[in-house]
Amino acid sequence: MADLFDSGDEPAGGEAAARTRPLADRLRPQTLSEVIGQQQILGADGPLGAMLAAGSLSSLILWGPPGVGKTTIARLLAAESDLHFVQISAIFTGVPDLKKVFEAARMRRGNGQGTLLFVDEIHRFNKAQQDGFLPHMEDGTILLIGATTENPSFELNAALLSRSQVLVLERLSLAELERLTQRAEQEIGRPLPLDGPAREALLEMADGDGRAALNLIEQVMAWKVAGKLTPDQLATRLMRRAAKYDKSGDEHYNLISALHKSVRGSDPEAALYWYARMLEGGEDPRYLARRITRMAVEDIGLADPQAQTHCLHAWETYERLGSPEGELALAQAVIYLALAPKSNAGYAAYKMARQLAKKTGSAPPPKHILNAPTGLMKEQGYGAGYAYDHDAEDAFSGQNYFPEGVKRPVIYSPVERGFERELKKRLDYFAKLRLQRQGN
Repeated sequence: MADLFDSGDEPAGGEAAARTRPLADRLRPQTLSEVIGQQQILGADGPLGAMLAAGSLSSLILWGPPGVGKTTIARLLAAESDLHFVQISAIFTGVPDLKKVFEAARMRRGNGQGTLLFVDEIHRFNKAQQDGFLPHMEDGTILLIGATTENPSFELNAALLSRSQVLVLERLSLAELERLTQRAEQEIGRPLPLDGPAREALLEMADGDGRAALNLIEQVMAWKVAGKLTPDQLATRLMRRAAKYDKSGDEHYNLISALHKSVRGSDPEAALYWYARMLEGGEDPRYLARRITRMAVEDIGLADPQAQTHCLHAWETYERLGSPEGELALAQAVIYLALAPKSNAGYAAYKMARQLAKKTGSAPPPKHILNAPTGLMKEQGYGAGYAYDHDAEDAFSGQNYFPEGVKRPVIYSPVERGFERELKKRLDYFAKLRLQRQGN
């Protein structure tokens, strides 16, 4: 439940006892100005800076990855606003506990003391529990600050979101992690026993997580080494942190979106990078094979009809070889798609056809293209006037195949790229013939 620089009661025992506290606890900021990072919300022009300047703090949802200061900021906001700070976790708190929290806040309010209620992992509360906060927020019993690593749009009720402002916290940059490292070195009283490249490698291991960075620093400082370690020596002593990746969460959709858009943008380097990021995060290659094939259909289409075949062959190769060899076939499919000519004309035509079909779903086909297996159907005009295209010049009759009363639309508009350039020539050719054959 603790976050970056999370505070607690000071331990007894003076300076010696304080030195036994975790480094992250010893370095916790005492004011908002000491917080490293998040200036997009804490700066004078940021939303929190503006709220504090106006003396009007509203309920907030802090959305961001672990270790970027959500709990710290909430605690310091309570101090800045002279509110009593109460912290709970949605993982360990049930309805009876919430009732006690609300009752205590109500009593404080009666005594003239407001309450800032910080709810960690707020997305883990169900709909009914989230609704339970609303009346206490509306009557001023609590000022709610929720923290979540998941997309609030998907995980939190609309009613709760409408009463709160969502603020996005970002991963700490390498420069910000370096500032944090320098603070740690000042607190400990000596520099890290790492050379420049190893120092940078250590910060990269933290992956934007300040608390993780301090934990890594604390481990390194505990080693008894002579001189400065190189990156290779550091790697033998420390395991690299697994990349933040939840195969069922928001990060999953962010990364597949990045891969898809890199392919669409004809950038094979970026596409390979995001493909590798997903594999490193433990993504199922079969999911990637399916999504890569979808990219071929959606963004390349008939501009390169071989793209879809290439993806299916890569998928089949993966099924035959398995990991890790089969993942190379999928990587090559990613490169092929990124460099293929792009067209979404087929995709757009499909969507337009579906819309038209939905709009005119009861209109029957014209009678001249219907079969007439019975005498009654012949009497009704089924098949009357049908022209067999193979008997016509150029094997093209130019007849109307849309329902009567449905004006012929333009559904498929091929682009002047790849194989669709040839298809456009054919489409224009038949359109000209159709006008001639229909006497227009």
